Amino acid sequence: MKILKRNAGALTNFEVLHFLRSRGATSDPMGCLGAVAPSECKVFEYLVQTPACNQTRELIDDFLIRSEKFKLADAEKLNIINLRPSSQPEIYSMIEECSKRLVMGEIDEVPELLDLINEILPQPPTKPEEET
Repeated sequence: MKILKRNAGALTNFEVLHFLRSRGATSDPMGCLGAVAPSECKVFEYLVQTPACNQTRELIDDFLIRSEKFKLADAEKLNIINLRPSSQPEIYSMIEECSKRLVMGEIDEVPELLDLINEILPQPPTKPEEET
């Protein structure tokens, strides 16, 4: 892998996963021989278990457009896309001074943001139940 432009911006997990797929990364250890480094296969194995595996460019773009009203920082948007919070405590931990920025008097915008996340960003894949 060759870096073309340093610090060009942060990537979402979806973008990294898309890049790794384009290079031929798979979950199969034998499929990772050759063009893909073993470390890239490990990253791929991790990312296919996160919400990134169910996301699309269109969904991410839709979320970014519809979340503009919340005035989130780029890093906060990135964290939301990558981690896909599903509860208010998770959102409060991702957004700096959330109680000041998203709660104005009696108007709490956190549930609205959570509804937007649940509407647009897909759930992470379900993990198969372990056999006992």
